[in-house]
Amino acid sequence: MKSSMISHTLAAVLILGMIGTVFASSTGMSPSKKGVGDALSTKEYSPYVGRDFPTQVFWGDTHLHTAVSVDAGTMCRVGQEEAFRFARGEEVTTTHGLRVKLSRPLDFLVVSDHAEMYGLMPQLLKGDQQVLSTEKGQRWYEMLQSGDYDKTFAAAMEIVASLSEDEPPIKSERAVKNAWNSYTALADKYNEPGRFTALIGYEWTAIGGYNLHRNVIFRGDSTTANRTVPFSQYDSKNPEDLWAELQRFEQQTGAEVLAIPHNGNLSNGRMFNVETFGGKPLTRELAELRSRYEPLVEVTQIKGDGEAHPLLSPDDEFADFDTWDRSNLNGTEAKEESMLQWEYAREALKTGLKLEDSLGINPFRFGMIGSSDAHTAFAAVEEENFFGKHSGVEPEPQRWKHVVIEAPDPQFTIYGWQQAAGGYAAIWARENTREALFDAMMRKETYATTGSRMLVRFFGGWDFEDSDTLSRLPADIGYRKGVPMGADLRNAPSGTAAPSFLVAALKDPYSGNLDRIQIIKGWLDSDGMTREKVYDVVWSGERTPDEKGQLPAVGNTVDVKNATWTNSIGAPELIGVWTDPDFDPAERAFYYARVLEIPTPRWTAYEAKRFGVEMDSEVPMTVQERAYTSPIWYAP
Repeated sequence: MKSSMISHTLAAVLILGMIGTVFASSTGMSPSKKGVGDALSTKEYSPYVGRDFPTQVFWGDTHLHTAVSVDAGTMCRVGQEEAFRFARGEEVTTTHGLRVKLSRPLDFLVVSDHAEMYGLMPQLLKGDQQVLSTEKGQRWYEMLQSGDYDKTFAAAMEIVASLSEDEPPIKSERAVKNAWNSYTALADKYNEPGRFTALIGYEWTAIGGYNLHRNVIFRGDSTTANRTVPFSQYDSKNPEDLWAELQRFEQQTGAEVLAIPHNGNLSNGRMFNVETFGGKPLTRELAELRSRYEPLVEVTQIKGDGEAHPLLSPDDEFADFDTWDRSNLNGTEAKEESMLQWEYAREALKTGLKLEDSLGINPFRFGMIGSSDAHTAFAAVEEENFFGKHSGVEPEPQRWKHVVIEAPDPQFTIYGWQQAAGGYAAIWARENTREALFDAMMRKETYATTGSRMLVRFFGGWDFEDSDTLSRLPADIGYRKGVPMGADLRNAPSGTAAPSFLVAALKDPYSGNLDRIQIIKGWLDSDGMTREKVYDVVWSGERTPDEKGQLPAVGNTVDVKNATWTNSIGAPELIGVWTDPDFDPAERAFYYARVLEIPTPRWTAYEAKRFGVEMDSEVPMTVQERAYTSPIWYAP
């Protein structure tokens, strides 16, 4: 083998030498750098010179809790530093002693511990006398130190319930400030521009059972973030007050900050409704504040998927995915069908078109990301490496049927198998720095995945054509001829029939092949009604849509018993150009891409194989991972 390699190397040297000789003899010049430069008709040979658009996608989690969060800390003993180390690719130990590591490091992380009683839990567990001097502090301490799982879980549920009270059960402004300053210093320590970004943030957890939560993220470092402390629901349960506080902070400091709402599927109609917190009609001023400070929405995570619902999108065969729709977050109120339209991202995007028509501003002009909301300190959401919602349900033989969220009414209790292993945030940016990632989030050049790391590009314009799909660098054409995900279609040429879209996807090398790429369109018709339609744009294999236009399923190669699959179906990459066949230039519209993988084993299948357990028939064993891009909007 060595001699063969040497022969090839020598041959290459000889060939290169011959090329140099021929070049010199034919031009009369020696093959010097100067000679090459003189021979070129332009000063640049490299096609990458002068490129000024994002060329990399960065992967991360904007929603992760550690032992510092008052609810997570009841069962989690892993801190913020371990969370950063894990995200950077290091091997660490879980609360219950399991070794854990990511398949690939993440590029960024936001440790978003709860603002409410920030830093209290580590003090409580250490037996801090100030905390134990309170009645609840003493009782919680005894329950958490009992070693009894039922007492620990009961304490956790009681502490979570306290997050909906008007006053904190234990109050210490000094403790909050100290814990916040320690965290921001830690984030600065682990922030390494170009390699790993530790964005500073926290979670505002208002109306706990109705999930109006937001993750607040700072653009700057600790010197900026330390000019405030986390704004909590004890300051106000009204999201309008949070926006006003963020505006005040920016005006006073010159810094920048944003907020990301959770997926709204457990808000029981509150996340995307069209009224103020006080029940009055939404005003233009509040719509502007929301649009400014909430550029993104977390559309998928462990607590289910929030893109679409089958009752809202009955013609969408993929709308029923990891659906949690029986109650609110803590199971204290049953879900009614009338609530659904104010909970799901696609419906909110449609509502935004209507509000823009009446208010002149669209408060729901948001991009898409996914994140975990894990309370384990680990952003581990790949199906074969899923560590769950909280540390009380770490991997073990019976995790699939353990209680994750206990409700007063047993029919609303959430069990382990119902957890979704998702998701991640993908950000297209010029470099891996706080500033570049934050700016990309503000311009919505992002997409969500349910845990896979597939690459997705999505551009809209007026003159994309089929030949554009032949490029090995679709972004070069995409930025030159159109706008990326998160932007507005602009400068429609006179006489243009309809917008066209260039969309491309490349599989995650660790996951399944691609099934198809779809474009979802929503629009406001001439009667003031919102509409939607799902279009299959490009797909794998030789499938042909039926007479109703429906594409046959890609197939399924999953061997559930062995938790394996084959990539003998699907495609490693897909790219296509699609022109809207139903375009009306007088109607407001949005478009976003959804990319589907072929079926692969769900985390429950991996768990059943590892532990040799048989799960109930209702437990799903396969999953079609997917990505949702931020939309592109059109306005007349």
